[in-house]
Amino acid sequence: MMAWSKPAENTVIAAGVVLGLLIIASVIVAAMRLARPDKDYRELEQRIKSWWMICVLMLGAILAGGVTALLLFAFVSYLALKEYFSLIPTRRADRRVLFWAYLAIPIQYWWVYADWYGMFIIFIPVYMFLIVPMRLVAIQDTKGFLRSAGSIHWGLMIAVFCLSHAAWLFALPASRNPAGGSAGLVLYLVGFTELNDIAQYLWGKSLGKGKILPEVSPKKTWVGFVGGVATTACLSGAIAPFLTPMGIREGLLIGAALAFFGFLGDVTVSALKRDLGIKDSGSALPGHGGILDRIDSLMFTAPLFVHYIRYYYYL
Repeated sequence: MMAWSKPAENTVIAAGVVLGLLIIASVIVAAMRLARPDKDYRELEQRIKSWWMICVLMLGAILAGGVTALLLFAFVSYLALKEYFSLIPTRRADRRVLFWAYLAIPIQYWWVYADWYGMFIIFIPVYMFLIVPMRLVAIQDTKGFLRSAGSIHWGLMIAVFCLSHAAWLFALPASRNPAGGSAGLVLYLVGFTELNDIAQYLWGKSLGKGKILPEVSPKKTWVGFVGGVATTACLSGAIAPFLTPMGIREGLLIGAALAFFGFLGDVTVSALKRDLGIKDSGSALPGHGGILDRIDSLMFTAPLFVHYIRYYYYL
């Protein structure tokens, strides 16, 4: 079973730095409103308020570790999957299958708690891949069968399987990472994935020219992408020895990889929204959109980071 361990001092310090940056951002926005009362800063204020909620919940769960962290990640998976199913076109008959998709969430996170890597890594890609179409066949409604089977399983992969990788870091022995422990690895992964989103947004907003994928995500620019990758790589390289078993050079490479895969996750969900003809996946997070809008990058970076760390430092 997954063992609880006290968060390392470095991880607590890093969490404090994140909250400190949020305080600075809040003060800057308040100062901007006082300096330019005629300008509308509502969207920016909503973004900051949402970041406060996200960071307090996430940092609290990360520092608490153990079951608390697992429950939070499982709940986020549930919200993301629910949001996804509310967006995609489904048949009336598919409602009987969605129960099995939701049931996969506690089962998947149980494998994390039980520290059963073999089942964790194949349960959704293999067994749910078999169970979902089997249940659809039992309904005996063949019209739209392929679309339903593919859509339901794709949702399970991104919202549950990929996201659960971030929670799996808590199953790794904290003793193998004396710098930051298990919580430090999670904070590093989530922190730099979100930092990359912010950096790409700021670089693109201020200097952005030359759209990368105008038909998929019109606001994504080459300046934003390159600036985000460079910013994330440099900062992750500097912080890597503080929170992870990696050195500076390795941290630079992983930071660049997180930025690139985070970008892929972002534009992949953008393509989904374009296909469905919507701007945001939901309205759960004011200023950000829906749950999928906020975790789209993490869904792609989590498997990459977990498998790299596990292979090179824990096997």
